[in-house]
Amino acid sequence: GNAFLAGGRTLFQSPEEGWQLYTSAQAPDGKCICTAVIPAQSTCSRDGRSRELRQLMEKVQNVSQSMEVLELRTFRDLQYVRSMETLMRSLDARLRAADGSVSAKSFQELKDRMTELLPLSSVLEQYKADTRTIVRLREEVRNLSGSLAAIQEEMGAYGYEDLQQRVMALEARLHACAQKLGCGKLTGVSNPITVRAMGSRFGSWMTDTMAPSADSRVWYMDGYYKGRRVLEFRTLGDFIKGQNFIQHLLPQPWAGTGHVVYNGSLFYNKYQSNVVVKYHFRSRSVLVQRSLPGAGYNNTFPYSWGGFSDMDFMVDESGLWAVYTTNQNAGNIVVSRLDPHTLEVMRSWDTGYPKRSAGEAFMICGVLYVTNSHLAGAKVYFAYFTNTSSYEYTDVPFHNQYSHISMLDYNPRERALYTWNNGHQVLYNVTLFHVISTAGDP
Repeated sequence: GNAFLAGGRTLFQSPEEGWQLYTSAQAPDGKCICTAVIPAQSTCSRDGRSRELRQLMEKVQNVSQSMEVLELRTFRDLQYVRSMETLMRSLDARLRAADGSVSAKSFQELKDRMTELLPLSSVLEQYKADTRTIVRLREEVRNLSGSLAAIQEEMGAYGYEDLQQRVMALEARLHACAQKLGCGKLTGVSNPITVRAMGSRFGSWMTDTMAPSADSRVWYMDGYYKGRRVLEFRTLGDFIKGQNFIQHLLPQPWAGTGHVVYNGSLFYNKYQSNVVVKYHFRSRSVLVQRSLPGAGYNNTFPYSWGGFSDMDFMVDESGLWAVYTTNQNAGNIVVSRLDPHTLEVMRSWDTGYPKRSAGEAFMICGVLYVTNSHLAGAKVYFAYFTNTSSYEYTDVPFHNQYSHISMLDYNPRERALYTWNNGHQVLYNVTLFHVISTAGDP
């Protein structure tokens, strides 16, 4: 049969949160429905028992070091006692040989030998102390063994390090599995995660949708009108702190907030035109620019919030898209696949949804999702499927925390929605519904 899996991914979670696995249920048609919410980053949670185990491990290490010191000292003292043994036997033989009278010379020799033996008493005292230490250490090791056995029984049959390795291996397998799941249908949007409050009421921020995982740069573009300044932060952490950034000054100003970064380049709408500009960050140059045929601009067909949002560029798992409208389409949303190298339109779809009634839109897996408002109470209301050229009305609510969204984009690399909401930079995690054919299916 088929198995259904709804997979979500958490970019930011509080330390106490971990993997969430929900029990399976049965759909009306008898198919199994399983839901797994997998955090992007997690480690073995350091609960109370883990901390106690770590402390016990440290105690065992300290005891081992003490016993090593004791062994070295005992070995040294043993060597001294063995050397003294020969001297004591010699003295004993001398005393037995003396028949009642000892000459002054012999007495002096015996006295000198006895002086050599004086340190032996302190060595023997040390032996006694070491014996007591050994008894105490043996008792401590016995107690530690009992405590470790109890924790091991509670935590399972593996040691802490072994458990941690197993957790990491399982996490890697889960993430690999999540990546192989491929595309799915949007069924849920998480609560908002406010990353920072910075800039004016309108703007856009993003990470590269096609960069290797080591590249975590963040781009920030404040405003929607005639802007040219793009800030590039080294990491998300630097963006949060407002540090480690460089500035790019675009040769042509932008319009709207529908920009996207794709494979090292910024795609944006040139101000007061329907021209698409591809600006390459590393070379700080425009690689190509091209007019989008018939596309409205300059607040002719914006989203409901206005702001010169006539043209909206986005990237999903399948590539680069442009969302706009034309007079020919009577103000309805057009979605077009663009060649990222030439910016030529590869194919277009008329969704039939009036753009001025849309709050914002984003693409996931070739499906255009449209919100019904940019204000409080907004929800994902409409979905257009490019693979079948069909649509449906949806009802996926999300919390519009700051009540004025001026940018909403999906990042396929992180499976998250990036939002600019009334001067706040916000993230949402998404839940996608996957249909997977299991082994043995015809």
